[in-house]
Order: sequence, then structure tokens, then C-alpha cells
Amino acid sequence: MEKIHLNKEPFPNAYLYNDKNQVEGEVEASLDTNIALLEQIFEDCGDIVKQKFLAFSDISVYVVYVDGLAKVELVEDFVLRPLKCADKQEGQEVKGEQRKKLFQEKLDLVDISWKATMDEAVLEILSGNTLLFIDGVSEAIMISSKGFPTRGVAEVESEKTIRGSKDAFNESMRTGTALLRRRIRDGRFKVKQVFLGERSRTNVAICYMDGLVRKEWLKEVEKRLNQYEYDAIYDSGMLEQLMEPEWNSPFPQFQHTERPDKAASAVLEGRVVIVVDNSPDVLILPATLNTFFQASDDYYCRFEVALFARILRYAAAVLAIGLPGLYLAVIGFHTEILPVELVLTIAEARRHVPFPVVVEVLLMELEFELLREAGIRLPGQMGNTIGVVGGLIVGQAAVEAGLVSTIVVIVVALTAIASFSIPNEAFTSAFRLLKFFLILVCAFWGIYGFFLGMLVVMLHLASLESLSIPYLFPAVSAAKPDYDDSKDFILKMPINRMEKRPYFTDAGNRRRLRSK
Repeated sequence: MEKIHLNKEPFPNAYLYNDKNQVEGEVEASLDTNIALLEQIFEDCGDIVKQKFLAFSDISVYVVYVDGLAKVELVEDFVLRPLKCADKQEGQEVKGEQRKKLFQEKLDLVDISWKATMDEAVLEILSGNTLLFIDGVSEAIMISSKGFPTRGVAEVESEKTIRGSKDAFNESMRTGTALLRRRIRDGRFKVKQVFLGERSRTNVAICYMDGLVRKEWLKEVEKRLNQYEYDAIYDSGMLEQLMEPEWNSPFPQFQHTERPDKAASAVLEGRVVIVVDNSPDVLILPATLNTFFQASDDYYCRFEVALFARILRYAAAVLAIGLPGLYLAVIGFHTEILPVELVLTIAEARRHVPFPVVVEVLLMELEFELLREAGIRLPGQMGNTIGVVGGLIVGQAAVEAGLVSTIVVIVVALTAIASFSIPNEAFTSAFRLLKFFLILVCAFWGIYGFFLGMLVVMLHLASLESLSIPYLFPAVSAAKPDYDDSKDFILKMPINRMEKRPYFTDAGNRRRLRSK
């Protein structure tokens, strides 16, 4: 498939690079030629370590690695010292393929390979590996020596659970795939590695279970990954924006998580997991509306508790998007539907408020959004303190000053609590935006505007797809063959009643639970 350039002109290229931003040329048998080319490529690169030395006393070798990305102790102890101290007689009159075999036998390492092109060699160097260029050999030997700094496996921050594992993905792609492999000890679990970003050459791993994943989905994922030429990929969020077909929708069509157990569960459902280097979150696709309401401990706790929590989350979603608009519609246009005592209570609370209801609601909602944003940006406990104390102080001060009523403070607080009850932050952001849409619609048309706005949201959701799966599945397309997904929808059944995998799985492998 032909790639799409995001800018009108191709990327500017240095004289050593071709139009695909790859280093031109092969590794030459002449060591001096290779050294000259590498010196040009890594000119003014103070972190590149380069050294020419003699192996077997008379074979010239050039070693190159990046200081800070490679394990220097490994290079010194298992590469340089054995070659420098090797017996001269072993290397006498050994050339070509025999010289390659001699070096491979001398290096007491498992993960080594040969690179024939200069582009492959440079990419391995910049990835943290060590390259040896040998005089008389038209290939460079790659020694796996990655040792770049990274966080350890820390505790989950944004998707905390009571039960279940507490480990989380970190910024290392290889650590991410290892956490998945630890949970799925099956040779059919595949990890396909690609490089994305014309400049960054970011490692991206496509993880799936052979036999469970749908082949057409896998091809579609690879097609979308290669759809654009982009200079750098720094996080899975950038990749998500490039891959989503409906980029103008506030609802995410891919699910992201920092929990390895959730990602491993998705793989065993036939879904595709994308692990991006330098990103602590992985992407899961396809994703449907109900997957964003599923939490990991739904499957670790008793089903009665999980069932109650799942119903609460769906109710919270309705409150998070519609409660401020509904309050505005009722108080501004349709007070007759409320009991007289409640109408009098609200009227008394608003007696000294100088603003219309819509201004009052927007003022408090915007104030809360500012506090939420400030709490995110401030470090650690200070952020939590700003969120709680700021909300109490500002809300109480606004009521005492007569700017807002106590009822609006309650409505805004209940809306915020409901939004925090949804277990996916990206999904919650859509409700935060659409909440203001419903407020404005209700300010013009009252209760009719509320139902009209909700209808627009539902129509939009009905039009979305994620890898050809309807976004509202399984609430729609109930006539699909072998349909059993309703057991893990709003009403969650016990584990021993969920015999089949979701509809994501390949048609012939949906059975996952059998009685012995």
C-alpha cells in the first residue's frame, strides 16, 4: 500500500540518506570505507563511542555503540577483552566466511546476528546494540547490549483495582511484551515487531493469538499502521489518532490500558494489542462501548458485586453526560413536573442569585474543570489537595457570595462523581465534552432539547465502528451467529456461565470453557 505524506513535500534528506530516510549503501569489506561512512553519519554525536582495535593481534575491528543505551560492562567483558586477548595463531590467514565463523565462535554470547546493510547497522546502534565492523568481512556483527534507562515495573495508577495484579506497563516495549508473555505461555501468542516514524524509528509490537484473531482484522491493523509517513511516534496516543478512521468523534474507537492482565485478556478474546516503545499504555482493538465499562476486578470478585458495580457505571455514564442539562431544562422550562415543595426549595436557594440558570451551571462546571486540570498538572499529593480543598472552598465561597445556588453545587458534584466512576479516562473525556453540548441544547429548547441531544449522541454512537464491529455491539446486531456476548454486557454472568469468547474471536474458536 502506498504511504500517505502528511506534509506536501517529502522529508528533507541528508546527503547520506535516500528518499525513505534510510542510510544508503552496504557494509563494505574494506574497514576504512565503513569507518569513513560512520564518521560522517555520527559527526558531532558526542554520545557515540567508537574505537578501532586489533582482534587476534592482527585483524582490525571497529566497535561502535551509544553511551547510555548500551551495557558497557557487557561490551568490555564479553566483546572487547576476549577479542583483544585472543591467540594470534587462531586468526592467521583466516578470511571471508571463515573469519565470520571465527568471530562468532569467539564471542560467548547468544543474541548476535549479522547485518549486511549500513541502514540496519545504524538502526541497531541507535537502538542500544553494539556493532563490530571487521576488516575483510562485508557484514557487521550485531551484539545485543541494550541497557537504556527505564522505569521498573511500577503499580497501576489510573486503573486501580481491589483484587488482581498491581503491576503496570512501563515505557519499555520489551518489558510490555514480557508482561504479556508471562501471562500467556502459549506458542501461538505472536509478537510481530515493526518500526514506525521516519525519524524516530519507534519500536511497535503487534501482539495477537494465532487461531483466535481474525485474519482480516490483522491485515487491517497492519494496513493502518503503514498508512502514513510521519516523522516521529512518541506515544500510543499519537498512533491512535493516526489509525482511527473517525478522528472527529469524541469517543475513542480504540481502548488503551496500562494493565497487563487486561491486555492479556483481550488477546485471548481474539483482539489485537499494540505495544509502543516509550509509552506506558498499550492499545487494544477493536473496542466497543461496553468494553470501556469493564474493569479488571469484575472478573476477580463475586459476580453479584461485579453485576451491581457494572449497573452503577452505566447509570453514572447517563448522569455524567445528562444531569446538568436535565437540571437546566427542568428548572428553566418545565418546573411543573417537579413537586411543589421541591420547586419552592429550589426557588428559595436561587433567590439571591443574579444570573440565569444556564450561566450558573456553566460557571460551576467550568470552575470544576479548571480545578480538575490544575490537579492533574500539579505533582503528587498537592494535586489531590487542590482538587478537594479547591472544590470545597470555591464552591462554598460562590454560594455565600450569591453567585450560585446550593442545588447547582450538588448537581455539579454529583456529575463529577459519576464521571469518576467510569473506569476509562479517555472514554470519560467524551462525556466531559458532550456534557456542555447538552447544557447548551437544553438552554434553548428545554426538555425537548435534552431528548434531541441524547438522540444525536445515540445516532453518532450507532454510526461508529471499530474494525467493522459496531460500536454499540452487543446492543445491536443481535442476529449475529453464535451470539452470546450479552452475558458480559450490562448484566454480567458468573465465570462458570461464560462458556464462549466474545464475538471478537474468530468464528471457529469461540468456546473457552468446558466441563471435564
